[in-house]
Amino acid sequence: MKYVLVTGAYGGMGRAVVKELKNAGYYVFALDLKCGEREDNVMPIETDITNEDSVKFAYERVKEVTDELYAVLHFAGVYALNSLVEISEEKFKQIFEVNVFGVYRINKTFAPMLKAGSRVLITTSELAPLDPLPFTGLYAITKSSLDKYAYSLRMELQLLGVKVIALRPGAVNTGMLDVSTRDLDSFCENTAYYSCNAKRFKKIVNSVEARHVTPERLAEKSMKIIGKKNPKFTYSINRNPLLLLLNILPKRMQTWIIKQILK
Repeated sequence: MKYVLVTGAYGGMGRAVVKELKNAGYYVFALDLKCGEREDNVMPIETDITNEDSVKFAYERVKEVTDELYAVLHFAGVYALNSLVEISEEKFKQIFEVNVFGVYRINKTFAPMLKAGSRVLITTSELAPLDPLPFTGLYAITKSSLDKYAYSLRMELQLLGVKVIALRPGAVNTGMLDVSTRDLDSFCENTAYYSCNAKRFKKIVNSVEARHVTPERLAEKSMKIIGKKNPKFTYSINRNPLLLLLNILPKRMQTWIIKQILK
């Protein structure tokens, strides 16, 4: 039996991935802040990935069962939509703690269990290689940082025979889309600088997120990726054609177009 670890295991994407892995015969260590009931071949472990002691506790729980992981799949993450001059410092740090440092803590702690042939799948975002849109800047910054981290980790862990892969999904129909809507509504109501702009931006966000895929489709994609003998570094799913088109343009033109739309 192969053992795998999944973070964010009880979120929208994570739940679908855990189910897919379980049905495929894997034994899953399911990590999240709040977990469901134990199932056959699924061990829930309540874990705060922003807390080093909590991650170490999860390691000891896993170690009671096995000393080798076939794969670590990262689906824990938080979304942020705000302006970079209005967001609180506490919130700014929190987004980095979950989206970037949480991934680092898990990989560092569980590194002894990764053997030649193991895989690490890191979920970034379709925004990672693209220029950020206004008010999604912090989320894009963390995912871009995570993408660079994933590539650097791939360069290092290849020397140990471990494959590191970045998955860059577009909009996925999970609870995070609801969070996005609530964040945007709150931002439109409370921003001191961008009231008119924010309302127009809301229409853009709604149109982008309307084109989403199911968590089950993402789970199927993840299963195929970790099952490949020689996986590529990046895989994408549900990339938005309008965002891709915008990013083909020179940066000066990109900023001019956004200004015309939002001013």
